Amino acid sequence: MTKLFSPITIPFILISMLSFSQKKSLTTQFTNEKIVIDGKFDENVWKTAAIASNFFMISPDNGKQAAIEKDTEVKIVYDNEAIYVAAIMYDNEPSKIRKELTVRDNFATAEHFGIFLNGYNDGQQEFRFFVSSAGVQQDILYTESFGEDFSFNAIWDSKAVITDKGWVVEMKIPYAALRFSSEKKQTWGLNFYRELQRDRQQYTWNLIDNKISSESNQAGLLEGIENIKTPTRLFLIPYSSYYLSGNANQKTIGELKGGLDIKYGINDAFTLDAILVPDFGQTAFDNVELNLGPFEQQFSENRPFFTEGTDLFSKGDLFYSRRIGGTPSTQATLSDDEIYTENPAKVNLLNAIKVSGRTKNGLGIGILNAVTDKTSADIKNTVTGENRSEVIEPLATYNVFVLDQRFRKNSSVSLINTNVTRNGEYRDGNVSALLYDLNTKKNTYNLSGDYKYSYVNDLGVNNNKKGYSSSLYFAETSGKYRFGGGTEYVSEDFDKDDMGIQFQNHYHSVYGNASYRILNPTKTFNSYGIYFNAYSEFDNRTGKLQAGTLNLQNNFTTKKNDTFNFGVNGRPFETYDFYEPQTDNESRYLAIPTNINTYVYFSSNYNRKFAIDINPSYAFVNEKNRVNYGFLIAPRYRFSDKISMVYEFNFFRQNNNVGYVAFDNTNNEIIMSRRDRVTYTNTISGKYTLNNVMNLNLSIRHYWSYASINQILTLQNDGSVADNFTYNPNQSRTLNTWNMDLSYSWWFAPGSQISILYRNNSYASLRNLDNSFNRDINNSFKNSLNHENLSHILSLSIRYFIDYNSLKRKK
Repeated sequence: MTKLFSPITIPFILISMLSFSQKKSLTTQFTNEKIVIDGKFDENVWKTAAIASNFFMISPDNGKQAAIEKDTEVKIVYDNEAIYVAAIMYDNEPSKIRKELTVRDNFATAEHFGIFLNGYNDGQQEFRFFVSSAGVQQDILYTESFGEDFSFNAIWDSKAVITDKGWVVEMKIPYAALRFSSEKKQTWGLNFYRELQRDRQQYTWNLIDNKISSESNQAGLLEGIENIKTPTRLFLIPYSSYYLSGNANQKTIGELKGGLDIKYGINDAFTLDAILVPDFGQTAFDNVELNLGPFEQQFSENRPFFTEGTDLFSKGDLFYSRRIGGTPSTQATLSDDEIYTENPAKVNLLNAIKVSGRTKNGLGIGILNAVTDKTSADIKNTVTGENRSEVIEPLATYNVFVLDQRFRKNSSVSLINTNVTRNGEYRDGNVSALLYDLNTKKNTYNLSGDYKYSYVNDLGVNNNKKGYSSSLYFAETSGKYRFGGGTEYVSEDFDKDDMGIQFQNHYHSVYGNASYRILNPTKTFNSYGIYFNAYSEFDNRTGKLQAGTLNLQNNFTTKKNDTFNFGVNGRPFETYDFYEPQTDNESRYLAIPTNINTYVYFSSNYNRKFAIDINPSYAFVNEKNRVNYGFLIAPRYRFSDKISMVYEFNFFRQNNNVGYVAFDNTNNEIIMSRRDRVTYTNTISGKYTLNNVMNLNLSIRHYWSYASINQILTLQNDGSVADNFTYNPNQSRTLNTWNMDLSYSWWFAPGSQISILYRNNSYASLRNLDNSFNRDINNSFKNSLNHENLSHILSLSIRYFIDYNSLKRKK
C-alpha cells in the first residue's frame, strides 16, 4: 500500500491547516537605531526581528500555498515616530520581474508588495500601503462599506531594489499616516500582500478566503507595540500657483494665487484638515456631455480636499461635494431689454475644514464645514444703459456631521446630518439619516438599511417641505451561490439636493439578485461567475411601473488571463417615465416600450505590450425603426517600462429616440420629438515616466454629440405621442468639446510637488446642426487654434510639505 503521509509531510500539513484556519500573528520590537530607507536592511535590528512568511494565494487558486521559490518574508520594527517594514520577495526568475514605471497610485503591469494596517483591529477599515517593483507608491483607505479609496494620500517613505534573488522593499510609515487608539499596549490588524503580475497571481500572509465577502475581517495580528510616544502631528502645506490664460477675444493675462493647507493631529485618532484660500486650478477637466434629459449631469470630484479621507462623510449617499463651490442655486430675473454682462458659472469657495477620527471603542466622528462666497450676476439694460447686480448665490455654509459606531468587527450603525444655510431670504436644506449594516459572526448573511428625513425651508417662495425615504436589504454573502433582495420607499417631498444629488422621488422599488461563481480555477477558466438581477420601480401616486428590468451577466477569465463579459438586459413590460415630460403636472408621463439589449466585452491581458478592449452593444426596442447600438474599441501599447499610450473610440447611436423638446404655451401642450442621437468620443492618454517621482502625462478628449429631429410630436394624456404639424422651431442640438492637458509633475521631496500644466479647451453648443463627422472634427481642430470659446492656460504650481517636528528639530 502506498504511504499517503510520512513523518515529514504530516507536520507540514498540520502547519498548513493551522495557518489556513487561524489568524496569524507577528510580534514586532522597539528600536532606538536609526533606520535608513535604502533597501539594504543592514541595521542590526533587522537581524533579530521576527519573520512573517508562508503566504497563501487569493487569486486565481484561492487557498493554495505560495511555492518556495516565490516565497515572501516580511519583518516589522517600530520607534516613537513610525513603523518600519522590510520585505523580501523571492523570485527564481528575477529577469522576468515586471517593473513598469507609472504615476503614483497606478502600478499598471508592475509587480507590487503591500502592507494592510488596522490600528483598531475592528475588522472594518485598513490603511493599505503598496510599493511596486519600480519603486512607485500607492496608498489606499479600505473600508468594508466602500471598498478601496484611492484618493487617500499619505506622506511616507519607501525604497524598492531588484536583486539576484528577486526584489526587496523597505518602508517607513509614520504614525501620522495611520489612525489608532491611545492604549499603552496596542494590537493591530495586519496583513501583507504580494502580486506576481506576470502570472496574475495574488497572495496574502493571512489567507483571504474568497468564500467570504469581507476582507479586513480576515487579517492577522500585529502585536508588541507598547508605550509609544508619538510626535505632534502638525503639517503645513503652503502652495503658490501662477496662471497665464487667454483666448481669441482676450489678451493673455497673468494671475498669481497662493494658499495653505493645514493638517493637525488632535490626538492619534482624530485629525483636523483645513484649507485656506483654496486653489483648484490644476484639477482634471470634467467630461461634459450633451444632456437632453430631465436630470443634471453628475461629475466626479477632482479636488483633493474633498476626496481624501472622506469615507465617513460618504455614508448614506447624502453628500455630493460638487455642490460646494458649484453652480449658483438661483438665476437672475431678466426683463426683455436686459442682458448679462457677467454671469458666473461657479461659486467661490472661501475655506473649508474637516475633523475625523475614531475612538478606541469604535465610534467614528466626522465634522465638515465649508463656506462659499456671495455671488452676483451683472446685468445691463440695452435701452436705458442702466447696470445692476443681482445676487444668484448668497453667502452659504455647508455642514456634515457623522457618528458611526462599529461593533463585533463586522457591523455598524451610523447617524448622519447634512445642512446648508444660505444668508438671507433663500432656500435652506437639512437632511438626517440613520443607517445600519449588520452581519452574522461568520460573515455569511447581511442585513442593511436606512431611514432618511429631509426638511427644506425655501424662504424665497415661503415654502417648506418635509419628506423621507427608507430602504431594507438582506443577502447571503458567502459561498459559491449567493442571493439578495431588498426594497426602497421614497416620498414625494424627500429632497437632499442642497448637499447631495437626487434624480427621482415619490417611488417605491423591489429588487433581487442571485449569483454563482467558481472559487478555484478549472481546466478552462481562472475565474467564472454568472449573475442575475431583477429590478422593479413604481410611482407612488399612480402605482404605475416606471422601471422594470431583468439582467443576466456572464463574466470569466481564461487561463491566459483574457477577460470576457457578455450579458442581456431586458425590459419585458411597458413602463412609464414621469420625468421626461419635464412638467410640474404630476399626472403626465411618457410610455416607454419594451426592449432587449445585448452586449459583449473583451479585455486582453494587459501584461502584453499590445492589448485591447472591445465592447459592442445592440438594443432592440419594440417600436418601428427604433434601435440603439454602440461600439467601443480601446487599443493600448506599452513601448517600454517608461512609455505607454492608450486610444479609445466610443460610438453610440439611438435611432428614433423619443424625448422632450419644449412646452408650447400657446396650445398648452408638451412637445416631444423622434430624434436620432449620435455620439462620438475620442480620447488619447499617454505617459512618459522618467522615474518614480517624475512624470510627463498627456490627456486628450474630443466629444461630439448631436440630436437630429425627425418628427415633432405631442404628448398625449395616456403617455403615447401623436404627430404635431404646427410647432415649428428647430430644436436640433449639437455639442462639441475639446480638452487637452499636457502636464509635468515632480515630487521633489515627500509630500512636495512642482507641476506644470498646459491646458487647451473649447466648448461649442449649437442649435444649427452639422451632422458631418469629418467636417465637424476638422472644425474642432481649427477651433483649438482660434475660436471664441477656446481658452489656453499655462500654469505653474508649487506645493511644499512642512512637518512641524522637522522645524522643531532644526531649531
